[in-house]
Amino acid sequence: MKLIDTNQTEWINRHENFTEKIQALYVAGNEPDLDALESYNDATKALQPVISERIATNTPLRVLGAGWSFTRVATATNGFMLDTKPLNTTMTLSEKSVSENYTGDPKKLLFAQGGAGIWELSKELRSKNLSLKTSGASNGQTIAGAIGTGAHGSSIDVGAVQDYVVGIHLIVSPARHVWLEKKSYPVVSDSFVQKLNTELIQDDDLFNSALVSFGSFGIIHGVLVEAEDLFLLETYMRRLNYDANLKKAMSTLNFDGLDLPYPGERPFHFAVNINPYDKQNKAYVSAFYKRPFRNDYVKPVVNAEGIGPGDDAPCFMGRITDAVPALVPMLVNTLLSAVLTPYEKQFGTLAEIFNNTTLHGKLMSSALGLPLDQVNRVTEILFEMNDSIGPFPGLFAYRFIKKTDARLGFTKFDYTCILELDGVFSDMTHNFYTAVWNRLDAENIPYTFHWGKINELYPERIERMYGEDANIWIASRNKLLDEQGRIIFSNQLLQQWGLDKTL
Repeated sequence: MKLIDTNQTEWINRHENFTEKIQALYVAGNEPDLDALESYNDATKALQPVISERIATNTPLRVLGAGWSFTRVATATNGFMLDTKPLNTTMTLSEKSVSENYTGDPKKLLFAQGGAGIWELSKELRSKNLSLKTSGASNGQTIAGAIGTGAHGSSIDVGAVQDYVVGIHLIVSPARHVWLEKKSYPVVSDSFVQKLNTELIQDDDLFNSALVSFGSFGIIHGVLVEAEDLFLLETYMRRLNYDANLKKAMSTLNFDGLDLPYPGERPFHFAVNINPYDKQNKAYVSAFYKRPFRNDYVKPVVNAEGIGPGDDAPCFMGRITDAVPALVPMLVNTLLSAVLTPYEKQFGTLAEIFNNTTLHGKLMSSALGLPLDQVNRVTEILFEMNDSIGPFPGLFAYRFIKKTDARLGFTKFDYTCILELDGVFSDMTHNFYTAVWNRLDAENIPYTFHWGKINELYPERIERMYGEDANIWIASRNKLLDEQGRIIFSNQLLQQWGLDKTL
């Protein structure tokens, strides 16, 4: 493995909303003259001395993904940062590498190094007539970064990105690296474990804890994902009244009575954008339907403002600059009328619909996970607070997703409504966020924070949000890492949240 010193002592995230002061930033890369398995194992061996050096110098270690998070959840450190994006090898599994007890289709398994991007996995799978099961609206993340921060997906009934990961290869110390999978869902064979020269651990609690672990369980060197047959999405965006029918759909996922293209058919993806300054009281409603793949489709096109069917609000809300409060309604109305153009019947693969790897302008983004039965009440609160302490320089965006298995996955409710509040990068926006969170606390409304977006977390809130799941997560980290590992793979945020405890 190659290790290159960048001579950088600071690092700025992709959204440019914070700067991390660091001791050093190195870039890791595979050896080009080795085959895939040899280069992967070579990288495993080379990463262990990196950990050893951090222990010897008592320097925290953070592995860097694509830097997509709005928060320091994946990068907080005052120590050594390692960029692993070039560690992006992918491999398929032979029949001998798959457990005889595996109940899925071995041909749909793909093994990837942690630095592989979501877009890179989609490209590799497309060549095999396969697809990821879901992705976020933005696919610029690495696979390790996406699961490590609990990035949500874009499908009602699939789950988040981490929910199609079935195995994790973790380097946890200078002398130990392990293969984690669920005991209840065995996937790999002894032959596979031997090829990686690793240690097999089958433990549901440990695996479900490591899925969303912010880089604090060790270096995620590789993951095994379950794909599915390549498919198309038939996509629509319509302007619908924000009325009783839409409120029922948002709070129950019962779409009866809603003016969608296929009454009676449950969408693959359902999203609602509400402009709080729209005098017509209409919402932008997106409904995507899953279709068998065929070659004779016209690929999706962006609108005049460069916005495609799967793009979410962070793709355009940064175009609004900070403004005096009186101008906010006009600016939001002008922007949304330009960029949110209704359309009918556009087709594309998952990777073509949710294909954004670029950002437009500087913005702030927060996302809450809500149980469905609280969606309408929270929306009422948002409108009320926008009138009383606003104006909020953004929009209210909703998407819906199945419960995750990850212990600290923020999509923890049976079905989670993800409420995204995307707005101008300003004190006005952050103050609105804080007031909303405090109001939800005061009304005892259950919610969670997207770990990778703007939030205010502390031990009491984490306890309220995750309860026993947080305790299992902490116990799992203590079980997997030795004392030195818990120190090296810790950081200021983990300590602030009370998740670095030794039991």
